[in-house]
Amino acid sequence: MQEKVGDILMDHPSRALGDVPKLRFCLRCDASFWSEGFGQRICARCKGTTAWRAAVPEGVSKGRSRSGGRST
Repeated sequence: MQEKVGDILMDHPSRALGDVPKLRFCLRCDASFWSEGFGQRICARCKGTTAWRAAVPEGVSKGRSRSGGRST
């Protein structure tokens, strides 16, 4: 997609062909819902549950270790 700004033509990345809002099925409960694109596969109802939010606590991460987990 190109947009003209002044005398300059600007290139903007466009969405992938399959990345369109459409009716999809939730991978957790199989309910149908409108998603923003192919990256959204869990419905808002499931994302709002305590179990979903508690699965990965915020701020708690081991991250990557250069030593491969070995202490130095």
